[in-house]
Amino acid sequence: MNALPQFVETLDVCGIAADRPCKHCGAPFKGKGEFCCHGCAGAYALVQSRGLARYYQQRVADPAQPPTRPDEIETEVDLSAWSRDVAPGEKELALMVEGLQCGACVWLIEQSLLQQTGVVSARVALSTRRLTLRWKDSETDPEGLVQLVTRLGYKLVPCDPERLASEADAESKALLTAMAVAGFAAGNIMLMSISVWSGADPGTRDLLHWISALIAIPAIAYAGRPFFRSALAALKALRTNMDVPISLAITLAPSISLFETFRGGEHAYFDSAVTLLFFLLIGRYLDRRARGRAHATAARLLALNAVAATVVEPDGRQHSLPPSQLRPGMTVLIAPGGRAPADGTITTGSSDLDVSAITGESAPQRCNPGDRLFAGTLNLTGPLKMLVNAVGDSTLLADMVRLMEAAESSKSRFTRIADRVARRYAPVVHVVALTTFLGWWLGGGLAWTEALMIAVAVLIITCPCALALAVPVVQVVASQRLMRSGILLKSADALERMTGIDTVVFDKTGTLTLGRLDLQPGADPELLMIAAGIAANSRHPLARALSRAAPEATVLTGVQEHPGAGLAWEGWKLGSCAFTGQPEDAATDQVLWLVGPDGKQQRFQFSDRLRPDAEAVIARLKALGLQLEMLSGDRAAPVEDLARQLGIDAFASRLSPLDKAARLEVLAKEGRKVLMIGDGINDAAALAGAHVSMAPASGTEITQSAADVVFQGDKLEAIPLTLLLARRTDNLVRQNLGIALVYNLAAVPLAILGFVTPLIAAVAMSSSSIIVILNALRLGRFESKGAKLP
Repeated sequence: MNALPQFVETLDVCGIAADRPCKHCGAPFKGKGEFCCHGCAGAYALVQSRGLARYYQQRVADPAQPPTRPDEIETEVDLSAWSRDVAPGEKELALMVEGLQCGACVWLIEQSLLQQTGVVSARVALSTRRLTLRWKDSETDPEGLVQLVTRLGYKLVPCDPERLASEADAESKALLTAMAVAGFAAGNIMLMSISVWSGADPGTRDLLHWISALIAIPAIAYAGRPFFRSALAALKALRTNMDVPISLAITLAPSISLFETFRGGEHAYFDSAVTLLFFLLIGRYLDRRARGRAHATAARLLALNAVAATVVEPDGRQHSLPPSQLRPGMTVLIAPGGRAPADGTITTGSSDLDVSAITGESAPQRCNPGDRLFAGTLNLTGPLKMLVNAVGDSTLLADMVRLMEAAESSKSRFTRIADRVARRYAPVVHVVALTTFLGWWLGGGLAWTEALMIAVAVLIITCPCALALAVPVVQVVASQRLMRSGILLKSADALERMTGIDTVVFDKTGTLTLGRLDLQPGADPELLMIAAGIAANSRHPLARALSRAAPEATVLTGVQEHPGAGLAWEGWKLGSCAFTGQPEDAATDQVLWLVGPDGKQQRFQFSDRLRPDAEAVIARLKALGLQLEMLSGDRAAPVEDLARQLGIDAFASRLSPLDKAARLEVLAKEGRKVLMIGDGINDAAALAGAHVSMAPASGTEITQSAADVVFQGDKLEAIPLTLLLARRTDNLVRQNLGIALVYNLAAVPLAILGFVTPLIAAVAMSSSSIIVILNALRLGRFESKGAKLP
């Protein structure tokens, strides 16, 4: 075969050379040269030709985020449905950017685009990973600009900016504006109060009180709206909440102060009301921001799936629409390499699908007319027509957002206790304040205005803000800390239940292993290079695994793909047993055959790899004193081999879903608190029956619905991190409840006795809330390394 010499030249280094970093993306690879693939070589040349080589000196790669290779990026995206007119002759497009590592990546993308003719602006936000691109429609086209960024090694996906905005964003902005108004007013009024306290003469004092009133009353009316609305809603429902005493306090204090100002009184407490409002808004804004990040993450998940859909009309005409405009009953065309824009049923065509995000199976799935297809599923080989069944919020991807929102709306045991106390506490506060007022006025001989100011101080200082914040703020910070590590809490009391865990039970495939097929060693190097060169023309998972095994292979041209069967090139065949004429293999779905015209042949076996930190995590869990078991439906031999490798003494194989659930029931009857970790449909019953459960994000929809915690990525470090953080969270909740209790026991008697002015009450109450928040924020710096279970 005359094509073989080009491969033989590289055989001396195949599988022998040490890993070296790619000069462009930094990913380690074996082989000759400076780049891991042709895409990176082209990207490097492009950066150099644009005069942007400074990028390589400025970038700081994130080790937790794998680099994106240009040759693995899908480039065919229809942008016509996503562009919008913003000015005469100008259009704008919003795109999500995958592969951003640091500020140098932002600089590279912006500078590369700004050098292009017709580009008006290009702004990349690193925090949201969003590119906003504006151009002159008559001078350039967006497809070319996107191709430019793609060649640099970044994947761009069009998105709808309105979909990323939400009601929570508007509420956060409203709280921030109110906080700014209250802070501005508090600062200015405090300056005038200092002048009054310093011994101003009566005329100056009255003038400063009037100026304070002119600032305070509009500021309170505007900035107090979140509390007023909540209090009114509670009163309309014939109940009370903690915003009722707050609203009374910030209304009565300026009202009495205004009365005192009219009559030339010595004391006014505008500063107390506005300062109290300012500190309360700080706490509420921080709480809203922390909760809003979960919503933003979910919205970005939906936006990343927003690939334009090709709609096929009954008369055969085709046009593009955003997925949000699809309707059930429409027919869409999904080309090879494209993703399903909605849930539906295949009507025409056969292909292989990458369904790893839905079922957790790493092997491709064959699909035929009549099969179901879910939004986000990747079509690998042949074109498909799909009848849309569900769109938007009815799709599988939208379920994840609803699960997160349901977790936020549910409440843990501690939260329910704190809420009940706060609800019952509010009426008690009103009674105590009224009794204090009547006691000082009727029994203590004070003027009604002075007695009312003492009652206002009682209202302020007894406000149960610290109690109400004690549990939620810790949970919010804990959820945010876990989310930074790719861990999503679906159940509000998951961390609470996690504190008592003494046994951890693992599934095998997709949990302790990656659920992703990789080539096993032992293939003939010469034939491997030929197979990799052929496989580079396909998106099939096994073909891509071959390409990853020999990244230095030359991409061959003229390759023909036979959907669902294999690839052909100049007499060579690479594919299934039936396609290559080989006898059926017991592991057909994990084997490819290469057969040449001269009789040469090679069997390529693929296997599922162990997760990279599985051994370290198992050792860590054993060191924490936890009992470990592995339950699997797989054959006995691989289960036993993996258990011995990891050091798990208790294991069982060939278990049905009912068998797994029965084993967990036995453990529960023994008094064990079990954490179950699994990813497949056969794990759903066991996950639902465990004391608490976790599932990888690659798991099935049913599994994720049954699990309390979902973690992303290839590593199992999420398990010890969640366990240790749960214990730390429990300790901080108890500390915060103690702080709130001690504050109220100490401060309330002093307020009733008249030793606390409204200003001191505002500072004291706000300080207790801020202490609770700061105590909870310590959880954000939690690291699991070196931590131990109490």
